[in-house]
Amino acid sequence: MWNIGGLKFLLQCLEDLDANLRKLNSRLFVIRGQPADVFPRLFKEWNIAKLSIEYDSEPFGKERDAAIKKLASEAGVEVIVRISHTLYDLDKIIELNGGQPPLTYKRFQTLISRMEPLEMPVETITPEVMKKCTTPVSDDHDEKYGVPSLEELGFDTDGLPSAVWPGGETEALTRLERHLERKAWVANFERPRMNANSLLASPTGLSPYLRFGCLSCRLFYFKLTDLYKKVKKNSSPPLSLYGQLLWREFFYTAATNNPRFDKMEGNPICVQIPWDKNPEALAKWAEGRTGFPWIDAIMTQLRQEGWIHHLARHAVACFLTRGDLWISWEEGMKVFEELLLDADWSVNAGSWMWLSCSSFFQQFFHCYCPVGFGRRTDPNGDYIRRYLPVLRGFPAKYIYDPWNAPESIQKAAKCIIGVNYPKPMVNHAEASRLNIERMKQIYQQLSRYRGLGLLATVPSNPNGNGNGGLMGYSPGESISGCGSTGGAQLGTGDGHSVVQSCALGDSHTGTSGIQQQVLTEVVTIKQVVSYTMLMETISNHTYCKQEERPLVLALVQGNAQIQKKKLRALDQKSSDRAQIKLLDWKRSLPLKEHMGQNSCYSVLELKTRAFAKELCVARCVLGGTCLRGV
Repeated sequence: MWNIGGLKFLLQCLEDLDANLRKLNSRLFVIRGQPADVFPRLFKEWNIAKLSIEYDSEPFGKERDAAIKKLASEAGVEVIVRISHTLYDLDKIIELNGGQPPLTYKRFQTLISRMEPLEMPVETITPEVMKKCTTPVSDDHDEKYGVPSLEELGFDTDGLPSAVWPGGETEALTRLERHLERKAWVANFERPRMNANSLLASPTGLSPYLRFGCLSCRLFYFKLTDLYKKVKKNSSPPLSLYGQLLWREFFYTAATNNPRFDKMEGNPICVQIPWDKNPEALAKWAEGRTGFPWIDAIMTQLRQEGWIHHLARHAVACFLTRGDLWISWEEGMKVFEELLLDADWSVNAGSWMWLSCSSFFQQFFHCYCPVGFGRRTDPNGDYIRRYLPVLRGFPAKYIYDPWNAPESIQKAAKCIIGVNYPKPMVNHAEASRLNIERMKQIYQQLSRYRGLGLLATVPSNPNGNGNGGLMGYSPGESISGCGSTGGAQLGTGDGHSVVQSCALGDSHTGTSGIQQQVLTEVVTIKQVVSYTMLMETISNHTYCKQEERPLVLALVQGNAQIQKKKLRALDQKSSDRAQIKLLDWKRSLPLKEHMGQNSCYSVLELKTRAFAKELCVARCVLGGTCLRGV
């Protein structure tokens, strides 16, 4: 179900399409009714010989189109199907992967790199091309086939604000040109720094236009390619240049043959988690009444404008699910589906499974803090004041945690917490600690069930409280209700957020907003010749003093000396050089019973200052599985 903002955007798209067709001496015909009822009638009335449709990769769309093609066949109508909403033929990707969709982004990238180059987009139709074509248009066309207004559809438009995102291809192409003007971003291929302005709707934003088909994903792809080649001559563009498009393709591919992709139960790729059912808590989250200004401002922006920054989506999704409220990702997905202008069915469901650690992503001990993330992004609190004017009078020091403000400051701000603005609905430190432990137990059970002892191994807290990586604030901060643990910041490393880190005790201001408590560990292994010995050694690890640097144990496939060369090459490229040490192995680990008959593994000890950044890259280089440390 769409809200009025989404429907307004769609109607604007249709009006713009009709206006562009008029320039070609044609018109848009909007037919009302169910396809199964409408098409048989039109086939006869209009004497139709051919029906051209865009391929819909989503399960319900494929079912609908199959029924329409059957009706067309019965009426003697030829059906022409073209793939244009996605870059690739998703069935070919699945075929290349042995009949199954790839469930990691890295695997997806590998598969598409083996496929034939994409075809160029077709040229725009001009009046010259259409001059011999005529479209019979009756005098009562607008009455019969015109684009309906919101009022005709029964909506009250009094007081409806102007759209932040105007719909239509004309607007989409204008935005695309603005987007491509950012040559410095493409040339340097740098991620823009996260700040308060990043959180606001941008005049170069494109996602709603891709969702509604106003902007051709193929056109976007080749425009990026052309610009990159102009700036970086004699250089082929990296796949990462197309991140926004390829993540979209990844989720489309994962969903295309899975009609339960938007459900937990019956979904073969989704972890079955016993989420709580709490309608009252869900309503507070959806309506921006959690008592956490950062979360409430994001949800208010979503409701007012139909869009929020992707890291803001991460923050509110984590808060609803595994971070604080322990409510199913399905409930959050439904709210986003109603309010987000760019909420593709596949991308929306896939992202919620990802962010709730229900599929694709298992690092559940990485948790967004509902205070610290916003404070680092916008220290002055301008974003909060924009969307929560009730808090406008609070100084920056307290605007993210106004419940900590002295009564005199609350009175001066004309906002008493608990009266004019709600108190926090949960204690973040306690709730997230409990939820991390819940996720840990679920994944441990899943590990045993699947017989994979290396799946989702989580560091334990030295205090024994089960907080295996609870995110808190920068060292030295003391915020009631959230905890005060220093730590490293980790992003996904695949295009979702910047990966940054700091050692325990270092000061750090980051951008990704994902904090993890650094648990400084020492793992000493003299000789390991079996899987059992390896796991026993890791289980008996000890912690060293906080001032010592973290030690990370990684299990990597293949010859140890080859991996050592790769690590040294990585070390040379590092801006903050990692001290990487290879354990002295006489032979690799034969883990045949767990890893396959022909697999050999080596254990590497990585000791590094900026270990979060280096380990993320090391995982990519080595193809390794992290066992302990982070």
